[in-house]
Amino acid sequence: MSQQPPPITVVGIGADGWPGLGAAARAALRAAGAVIGGPRQLDLLPAEEVGAERVSWPSPLRPAVPGLLARYADRRTVVLASGDPMFFGIGRTLAETVGPERLRILPHPSSVAYACARLGWPLEATEVVSLVGRPLDTLRLALNPGRRLLVLSADAATPAAVAALLAGLGYGSARLRVLEQLGGPGERQLDGPADGWPHPPGDPLNLIAVELGADGPRTPVVPGLPDGAYESDGQLTKRHVRAATLATLAPVPGELLWDIGGGSGSIAIEWLRAHRDNRAVTVERDPVRAERIARNAAALGVPRLRVVTGPAPDALAGLPAPDAVFVGGGLTAPGLLDTCWAALPPGGRLVANTVTLESEALLTTWYRRHGGELLRLAVAHAVPVGGFTGWRQAMPVTQWSAVRPAADPLTPRENAS
Repeated sequence: MSQQPPPITVVGIGADGWPGLGAAARAALRAAGAVIGGPRQLDLLPAEEVGAERVSWPSPLRPAVPGLLARYADRRTVVLASGDPMFFGIGRTLAETVGPERLRILPHPSSVAYACARLGWPLEATEVVSLVGRPLDTLRLALNPGRRLLVLSADAATPAAVAALLAGLGYGSARLRVLEQLGGPGERQLDGPADGWPHPPGDPLNLIAVELGADGPRTPVVPGLPDGAYESDGQLTKRHVRAATLATLAPVPGELLWDIGGGSGSIAIEWLRAHRDNRAVTVERDPVRAERIARNAAALGVPRLRVVTGPAPDALAGLPAPDAVFVGGGLTAPGLLDTCWAALPPGGRLVANTVTLESEALLTTWYRRHGGELLRLAVAHAVPVGGFTGWRQAMPVTQWSAVRPAADPLTPRENAS
């Protein structure tokens, strides 16, 4: 019977270093054969207390984790983490790599807990946005008048970058407080408005508290953003049809969408805006439109949208299996619907929209074969008619939606294979 490797102890450490550690954390570090962490964290350990080999994480970190842990598997290994290891920390990566059963986690108060204590903000009512390893545009999703945010900084330049972004988006009156070295002897706060942020870069270990005023732009949090929120050449699922389509796609946290024939990217973008754990891939054959989709995603706070440039169904090869598929263009491409249906797991949803008779006939065939729901969405807008008002009808949209059952008859493509 093979012997299990010793557990890995994960110790959260703050800016207060060794004096701030509890008895269990100190004992684990004294008994360690190897301590792995960032250079700043390792420097917080006194040599007279911790005699273990000190190992700095390489960059990039995540790909190196399995090999580094395997190299020290025969020793008592301690991994240092900033604050709470399971809050935007190394703990998640370790749990995904070796499994939570191999970890012994000793958390320290997070920087967010310290910040809320200093500010008097209730933690459960404060949104946290991490910009560590994430684009600055990620912050856009959290912006709305009157909101309070805690922003985890990537480095000393982050506060000025956040201030410039806020001022450029119309939130110049927002109050920023930069909290440096929280919990440590060098703790300090810097205060100022976003517009004309007055402070030079300070300590790289910082967190930004943002209080947004009432004068900034509003961005609704439900599907159906105004059409003007998107840069577009006309290839855009319009607002009311988009809201109905997202309702039919029914996103839940953590799911992956394929958005085929992305156009302006609106369906994938609003799928991602529904929850921060959602994922989406949009496939667009036109390179100009693909670049526009990426710009729209960044502008609306979801730069994590993956954009694949190429024609479907060929461009779908190798993509991770979706939980839902939306087809907004290219329905008549040979094999497209077959490929999408085959990629779905039981319970996966497929929604397709069209305005052409040819594609409508194809959707009718699929409706007869697989059931689901076939409907027509019609929207009319009131417009001036001389001195009066009348209705102008937009092109009606035919929509087919279906859920793939567990025992599903094979499609023609699957039969052929």
